[in-house]
Amino acid sequence: MDSLLAVSVALLAGLLMTRVFKKAGFHFPDVTSFLIAGLLVGPYCLGRIGISGLGFTSMEAVDNMGVVTNTALGFIAFAIGNEFRLSQLKSTGKQAVVIGIFQAITATVLVDAVLIAFHFILGPDVLPLPVAVTLGAIASATAPAATLMVVRQYKAKGPVTDLLLPIVALDDAVGLILFAVSFGIAQALQGGELSIFSIIINPLVEIVMSLLLGTIMGVLLTVLERLFLSNTNRLSLSIGFVVMTIALASTEFNIGQLKISFSSLLVCMMLGTVFCNLSPYSLDIMGRADKWTAPLFACFFVISGAGLELSVFRYPVIVMIGVVYILVRCVGKYFGARLSSTAVGCGENVRKYLGITLFPQAGVALGMVVTAQALGGEEAVLIRNIILFSVLIYELVGPLLTRMALSAAGEIGEIEPEKKSRERFEHR
Repeated sequence: MDSLLAVSVALLAGLLMTRVFKKAGFHFPDVTSFLIAGLLVGPYCLGRIGISGLGFTSMEAVDNMGVVTNTALGFIAFAIGNEFRLSQLKSTGKQAVVIGIFQAITATVLVDAVLIAFHFILGPDVLPLPVAVTLGAIASATAPAATLMVVRQYKAKGPVTDLLLPIVALDDAVGLILFAVSFGIAQALQGGELSIFSIIINPLVEIVMSLLLGTIMGVLLTVLERLFLSNTNRLSLSIGFVVMTIALASTEFNIGQLKISFSSLLVCMMLGTVFCNLSPYSLDIMGRADKWTAPLFACFFVISGAGLELSVFRYPVIVMIGVVYILVRCVGKYFGARLSSTAVGCGENVRKYLGITLFPQAGVALGMVVTAQALGGEEAVLIRNIILFSVLIYELVGPLLTRMALSAAGEIGEIEPEKKSRERFEHR
């Protein structure tokens, strides 16, 4: 009962916060409003009152919402799969692949270089070398959830948007490889041994198995939807399949040194991609799913806001390294996207604004942090706190910067979609 009450409070708090900011004249994306609402109902504000269900009284209470957050991430990935329609990729596919890979590698290399330099300047006691290498790999990841929500809210459309979502989706695969290699090196620096399984074979197996599972589920969904004549039933089937896919993607097991595991984001992206390219009903189903998932996504971001650690501000070293990490990663993302988009012949707006839309970072990075805890000791704690600090800043500022960049690129109209709808209703 407490969990159910907490979810309802989270949804209401997020929705009311969007009204508060609009009435106050702040043109924040809804994502930012949801995150701030989460901070208010989280353990550091309303949760401190200690009334279970009214707010999140502890980080354990936030963690108990894992089913909601994992389900939301699955549907976000499923929706992003819609951006990989072959008809669209014929014109933007090559550009998206080149930019997606290059900007991720650029961010990793730049963060690695700067943090390794700080390791020698500050000393190994302040910034150990394994921590610097691991943080560089995490820098490649971009948050698909916040980006998708901003694009949807403002119905952004244009060259920057056409490239943005496929690139954000590619970040998951590229980031997995970069992180696996870097983390293997970090473990070796800590005193372990380099293993070809840990840095090459296992991450490649995870990507291949994720794409294979997503393909199988996408084909099955397409075949089964032909059995139904009602789009309402087809939508119900699609929702059931996404939830089933999320559950299957959580499976993992070992065969000797070989680890068989899946990335739920990649699996659900592939499910959406296959479904959208094979099913003639996909456009209608995706439109209906967008409306069904709106409250789910709102809950996801409020819960994400509640999970942001404000306690990291107590540690000056964390703040200092975190600020360096944030700034250098942004530079890497921006110039990586600018240089690669210039190389593949993109327009001026893409070259100027695409990199800014790649700043948000959250879920994928936090997933990498969980793996990085294998380093153990103070190094694992340091990585966790630095990424928690950066996610706090990125999640609050990133969506706003994305909206500003898309607006400057001319891909968001002057009147917000909600206001347009109200005007049309009143006109009737």
